Amino acid sequence: MKTSLEQIKKLRLETKAGVLDCRQALKDSGNDFKKAKEWLRKKGMAVVAKKKNRAAKAGIVDAYVHAGGQVGVLVKLTCETDFVSQTKEFKNLAHELAMQVAAMNPKKISELLEQDYIRDPKKKVKDLVNQVIAKVAENVKIEAISRFKI
Repeated sequence: MKTSLEQIKKLRLETKAGVLDCRQALKDSGNDFKKAKEWLRKKGMAVVAKKKNRAAKAGIVDAYVHAGGQVGVLVKLTCETDFVSQTKEFKNLAHELAMQVAAMNPKKISELLEQDYIRDPKKKVKDLVNQVIAKVAENVKIEAISRFKI
Protein backbone atom coordinates (compact mmCIF):
# COMPACT_ATOMS: atom_id res chain seq x y z
CA MET A 1 0.00 0.00 0.00
CA LYS A 2 1.45 3.35 -1.06
CA THR A 3 1.67 6.25 1.38
CA SER A 4 -0.01 9.40 0.09
CA LEU A 5 1.38 12.90 0.36
CA GLU A 6 -1.79 13.92 2.24
CA GLN A 7 -1.13 11.26 4.91
CA ILE A 8 2.43 12.50 5.34
CA LYS A 9 1.26 16.13 5.60
CA LYS A 10 -1.37 15.24 8.19
CA LEU A 11 1.10 13.29 10.32
CA ARG A 12 3.67 16.06 10.04
CA LEU A 13 1.14 18.70 11.11
CA GLU A 14 0.09 16.69 14.14
CA THR A 15 3.56 15.60 15.27
CA LYS A 16 5.92 18.31 13.96
CA ALA A 17 8.23 15.48 12.84
CA GLY A 18 10.30 15.69 9.67
CA VAL A 19 8.87 14.65 6.30
CA LEU A 20 11.19 11.66 5.92
CA ASP A 21 10.44 10.44 9.44
CA CYS A 22 6.69 10.75 8.80
CA ARG A 23 7.01 8.83 5.55
CA GLN A 24 9.03 6.08 7.22
CA ALA A 25 6.64 5.88 10.18
CA LEU A 26 3.65 5.45 7.88
CA LYS A 27 5.51 2.88 5.78
CA ASP A 28 6.62 0.85 8.82
CA SER A 29 3.14 0.95 10.34
CA GLY A 30 1.28 -0.08 7.17
CA ASN A 31 -0.23 3.42 6.87
CA ASP A 32 -1.91 3.06 10.29
CA PHE A 33 -1.96 6.65 11.56
CA LYS A 34 -2.09 5.74 15.27
CA LYS A 35 0.80 3.28 14.96
CA ALA A 36 2.79 5.84 12.94
CA LYS A 37 2.38 8.42 15.73
CA GLU A 38 3.59 5.85 18.26
CA TRP A 39 6.56 4.99 15.99
CA LEU A 40 7.52 8.69 15.89
CA ARG A 41 7.10 9.05 19.65
CA LYS A 42 9.41 6.09 20.30
CA LYS A 43 11.97 7.43 17.84
CA GLY A 44 11.84 10.82 19.55
CA MET A 45 12.36 9.23 22.97
CA ALA A 46 15.39 7.35 21.64
CA VAL A 47 16.88 10.64 20.41
CA VAL A 48 16.19 12.26 23.80
CA ALA A 49 17.90 9.38 25.63
CA LYS A 50 21.01 9.70 23.44
CA LYS A 51 21.28 13.46 23.97
CA LYS A 52 20.49 13.59 27.69
CA ASN A 53 24.06 13.61 29.04
CA ARG A 54 25.64 15.90 26.44
CA ALA A 55 26.91 19.30 27.61
CA ALA A 56 24.58 22.22 26.98
CA LYS A 57 26.73 25.37 26.97
CA ALA A 58 24.93 27.66 24.51
CA GLY A 59 21.46 29.10 24.95
CA ILE A 60 19.26 32.10 25.62
CA VAL A 61 17.47 33.93 28.40
CA ASP A 62 13.83 34.71 27.69
CA ALA A 63 11.78 37.31 29.55
CA TYR A 64 8.01 37.46 29.77
CA VAL A 65 5.91 40.14 31.47
CA HIS A 66 2.22 39.49 32.10
CA ALA A 67 -0.83 41.05 33.72
CA GLY A 68 -0.11 44.72 33.06
CA GLY A 69 3.42 44.48 34.37
CA GLN A 70 2.43 42.75 37.61
CA VAL A 71 4.17 39.43 36.88
CA GLY A 72 7.56 38.94 35.22
CA VAL A 73 9.53 35.80 34.42
CA LEU A 74 13.07 34.97 33.33
CA VAL A 75 13.98 31.56 31.91
CA LYS A 76 17.51 30.40 31.11
CA LEU A 77 17.40 27.66 28.48
CA THR A 78 20.56 25.96 27.21
CA CYS A 79 21.51 23.71 24.31
CA GLU A 80 24.71 22.38 22.75
CA THR A 81 25.36 24.92 19.96
CA ASP A 82 24.79 28.58 19.14
CA PHE A 83 23.15 27.48 15.90
CA VAL A 84 20.32 25.67 17.71
CA SER A 85 19.93 28.47 20.25
CA GLN A 86 18.91 30.77 17.38
CA THR A 87 16.30 28.45 15.86
CA LYS A 88 12.59 29.23 15.93
CA GLU A 89 11.83 26.00 17.84
CA PHE A 90 14.33 26.76 20.61
CA LYS A 91 13.27 30.39 21.03
CA ASN A 92 9.61 29.39 21.03
CA LEU A 93 10.28 26.78 23.73
CA ALA A 94 11.97 29.39 25.93
CA HIS A 95 9.00 31.73 25.54
CA GLU A 96 6.43 28.98 26.18
CA LEU A 97 8.33 27.99 29.34
CA ALA A 98 8.34 31.61 30.53
CA MET A 99 4.57 31.85 30.03
CA GLN A 100 4.14 28.52 31.86
CA VAL A 101 6.14 29.84 34.82
CA ALA A 102 4.10 33.06 34.85
CA ALA A 103 0.81 31.16 34.84
CA MET A 104 1.60 28.23 37.12
CA ASN A 105 4.33 29.57 39.47
CA PRO A 106 6.49 26.46 39.91
CA LYS A 107 9.10 26.80 42.65
CA LYS A 108 11.65 24.42 41.09
CA ILE A 109 12.55 23.23 37.60
CA SER A 110 11.59 19.65 38.52
CA GLU A 111 8.12 20.90 39.49
CA LEU A 112 7.84 22.83 36.22
CA LEU A 113 8.68 19.75 34.15
CA GLU A 114 5.89 17.72 35.77
CA GLN A 115 3.18 20.36 35.30
CA ASP A 116 0.46 20.04 32.68
CA TYR A 117 1.30 22.29 29.74
CA ILE A 118 -0.99 25.35 29.82
CA ARG A 119 -1.81 25.17 26.10
CA ASP A 120 -2.46 21.42 26.05
CA PRO A 121 -3.22 19.75 29.41
CA LYS A 122 -2.78 16.31 27.81
CA LYS A 123 0.97 17.07 27.68
CA LYS A 124 3.44 17.65 30.45
CA VAL A 125 6.03 20.42 30.15
CA LYS A 126 8.75 17.76 29.97
CA ASP A 127 7.02 16.40 26.83
CA LEU A 128 7.30 19.84 25.26
CA VAL A 129 11.04 19.95 26.04
CA ASN A 130 11.52 16.40 24.74
CA GLN A 131 9.79 17.28 21.46
CA VAL A 132 12.30 20.08 20.89
CA ILE A 133 15.23 17.80 21.79
CA ALA A 134 14.01 15.26 19.23
CA LYS A 135 13.48 17.97 16.59
CA VAL A 136 16.82 19.81 16.98
CA ALA A 137 18.84 16.66 17.83
CA GLU A 138 20.64 18.38 20.70
CA ASN A 139 20.38 18.27 24.47
CA VAL A 140 18.17 21.07 25.82
CA LYS A 141 18.08 21.98 29.52
CA ILE A 142 16.13 24.43 31.60
CA GLU A 143 18.94 25.89 33.70
CA ALA A 144 17.05 28.49 35.76
CA ILE A 145 13.63 30.05 36.28
CA SER A 146 12.72 33.21 38.20
CA ARG A 147 9.26 34.68 38.74
CA PHE A 148 8.59 38.13 40.13
CA LYS A 149 5.21 39.46 41.24
CA ILE A 150 4.06 42.84 42.50
